[in-house]
Amino acid sequence: MPESSQEIDNSVTEENKQENLEKEFALLKEEHTKTKRNLMWKIRKLEKDKILTENEKIRLERETKSLRGEVERFRTPPLILATITEVLDDTRMTVKSSTGPHFLINYSKFLDPKLLVPGSRVALNQQTFGVVEVLPSEKDPSVSGMEVEEKPDVTYDQIGGLDPQIVEVKETVELPLKHPELFEKIGIDPPKGILLYGPPGTGKTLLAKAVANETNATFIKIVASEFVKKYIGEGARLVREVFELAKEKAPAIIFIDEIDAVAAKRLKSSTSGDREVQRTLMQLLAELDGFESRGDIGIIGATNRPDILDPALLRPGRFDRFIEVPSPNEEGRKEILKIHTSKMSLSEEADIDLLATLTDGVSGADLKAICTEAGMFAIREGRDKVIVSDFMDAVEKIVGSEKDEEFIKEAGVMFG
Repeated sequence: MPESSQEIDNSVTEENKQENLEKEFALLKEEHTKTKRNLMWKIRKLEKDKILTENEKIRLERETKSLRGEVERFRTPPLILATITEVLDDTRMTVKSSTGPHFLINYSKFLDPKLLVPGSRVALNQQTFGVVEVLPSEKDPSVSGMEVEEKPDVTYDQIGGLDPQIVEVKETVELPLKHPELFEKIGIDPPKGILLYGPPGTGKTLLAKAVANETNATFIKIVASEFVKKYIGEGARLVREVFELAKEKAPAIIFIDEIDAVAAKRLKSSTSGDREVQRTLMQLLAELDGFESRGDIGIIGATNRPDILDPALLRPGRFDRFIEVPSPNEEGRKEILKIHTSKMSLSEEADIDLLATLTDGVSGADLKAICTEAGMFAIREGRDKVIVSDFMDAVEKIVGSEKDEEFIKEAGVMFG
């Protein structure tokens, strides 16, 4: 018996040991799995970090290369500006550098020969004086800013009382640009310029805005007083550059507002400032109808003082048509009032015909001011609609103030 019990105890002990070993093995296996999982996660993380590091390295190498290129570009010696004076043959030309002296240089056959013409600007290497590139013509920034990028939102439908003038403007400005073949069939040269003249506020500038909206040509707007400069020759240079810009952007339309600022009659006795304005005028006359053809460029001039313009400007060939833009008659005033009141909230008793009758001699700009002032009177009274009394008060305010100004001018009274 003691021996059998001892055997049993031994077998129990072995079983316990085996169970303990199995448990320990299971724990070790579980720890091994966790360790393996952790190691795999770390490996994947290191791989991702490696990819990110390689990408960052590539980015830094590119940035370093770009910076080195930028440094090398800054280390490159500057080029010399020069102007071509004469092209001798297929490989040689004479230029005048910006420093003063003239050079006879060779140029590459790979340069476009159409660009290598006398007067073109080129860049020269400092050591060999070879032509590196052909530069665009130099322009005044103020000239480039004269080009109208966005078309005005004014159409012919928004201009009232000027139907005959609109027809003439279309025939003179739009027709040569849109249908030049009509003039070729007839065998005549299309008119190149029109002069709009009339009292202030009658719609001269409005017509020019409508032309800019209707045509696809480049529209260049300038006020003539911008041609008047301080130094000798600056105004003439500005005129020349405006027409050069128009030639580059052709077909083009140049609108010169208040042209009497530089186109007044030339007198014998004048100051130095007047002589400079006259030089600008002579350059303008030469550009309008000089030795060189203007090409596909239309001119629109506007003034409210046609009586003081120089006769040389008014001859055919410079301005072919003179279009008077008068103060509107009663029918014209009705059309203008309908345009300006089309979006207004009017009472049923408001009579446009009566308002047109009461505004005799009033310009289109004044009629627009009357409509705006009538709306302001209605807002002041807290109403949603404009009534007849608002228009009456607006007429009294606008027309009455103009009469007071005329009285002050006639009386010669000056208020400080």
